[in-house]
Amino acid sequence: MNNTTVNFQSCTEWKNILQAIQMGHGAFSADGIDREKLGRMFEKCFLSTIETTVEHLEDGSVFVITGDIPAMWLRDSAAQVRHYIPFARQLPELQVIIEGLIRKQVFCINTDAYANAFNKEFNGNGHSQDLTESNPLVWERKYEIDSLCYPVQLAYLYWQETGSTTVFDASFKEAVLRIIDLWTVEQRHHGDSPYQFQRFNCPPSDTLRNHGLSMPTNYTGMTWSGFRPSDDACVFGYLIPANMFAVVALRYAEEIFAVVYGDKEAAARAAGLKEEIDYGIQTYGIVNHPKYGQIYAYETDGFGNYHMMDDANVPSLLSIPYLGYASADDSIYANTRKFLLSKDNPYYCEGKYARGIGSPHTPEGFVWHIGMTMQALTSLDSDEIYEIVKMLVTTDGNTDYMHEGFNPDNPEEFTRPWFAWANSLFAELLCRLHWASEPS
Repeated sequence: MNNTTVNFQSCTEWKNILQAIQMGHGAFSADGIDREKLGRMFEKCFLSTIETTVEHLEDGSVFVITGDIPAMWLRDSAAQVRHYIPFARQLPELQVIIEGLIRKQVFCINTDAYANAFNKEFNGNGHSQDLTESNPLVWERKYEIDSLCYPVQLAYLYWQETGSTTVFDASFKEAVLRIIDLWTVEQRHHGDSPYQFQRFNCPPSDTLRNHGLSMPTNYTGMTWSGFRPSDDACVFGYLIPANMFAVVALRYAEEIFAVVYGDKEAAARAAGLKEEIDYGIQTYGIVNHPKYGQIYAYETDGFGNYHMMDDANVPSLLSIPYLGYASADDSIYANTRKFLLSKDNPYYCEGKYARGIGSPHTPEGFVWHIGMTMQALTSLDSDEIYEIVKMLVTTDGNTDYMHEGFNPDNPEEFTRPWFAWANSLFAELLCRLHWASEPS
């Protein structure tokens, strides 16, 4: 798969981070961390996406697989390269990769904005037997709000870091307008949407009920999602953390339209939809919990039904500050976080070697490395952060890599040995810890 190299050894900042980890400087001076192993894990996880998942295509675009599945998820591919953005200004090779990936993502969205995962070319690979509108470029057509948020976020963060507007061409603008159109339609899914999805001879979480339309929802201002970022079907159609991510992505789109394209009308469209979705979240997405007070629900249908849980896949409720929707010290988030990191959350698990949030997507009782890493990324407590770092180092299953879910009583029992998103997020955590500890 890989046909590219990036010389990170020529990047002073990257070498400084690796040295700080190995020498136990700054953020890595806490006792009880195997620094030799942490340094080895950082290097391997940081390079995982570049070394194993990136392919330059003849048209100048870049295809990024998730790891052990030979398809490109819009979500995963963006998340897999996010940790490279702070180094892109220093390394032109990274600019080529990130810009090429954004071009490929834009092409995919303009081909089918409802699809979540794509083939490298129009070869018909993947779940072609699903009952939904088919396209040979599409690997899987599970509609997920976050699939459309991630490319917008990636382009925006890349622009902010490098100042480059190269990716903001006519195709990018077309893709973002398609996203706005789609999210507007899906505010009234059961009346206006052309989307349906059915998979047969599969677990219930792999298909939509009600003949592929999903169960009814009431208008709230939020936009409907068929599936979660885990690729599991939503129980209720309004997935709160995904709508929060949509609010953030629309805020980015508004700025891009105004500053880069000089299109006031498009900026106003983004701003208007952002306000409607956010109103829906604040009006229909908050529950008065008898133990925790006001907290965000994971899902709702707008009829007063709520699903109280969290899933390790991002966007999650735990990831709210990471997404940029609210700060870590926001009172409703703080209440929600207490609920999420307790046994009241049905997917919070504890074991001999680790504790954290898992997912119904993997075996019962498994903890996810993405969930643990996100807990550290959103924590305001240094002791909590370093406790999580220690757990991450000791639950790699003796592989030096992160995984999907793992048994907290036996970390050598895990799912997905080659899962680049988890590796990238772990590397991002260590970079952020280093930068946070440097003198301002």
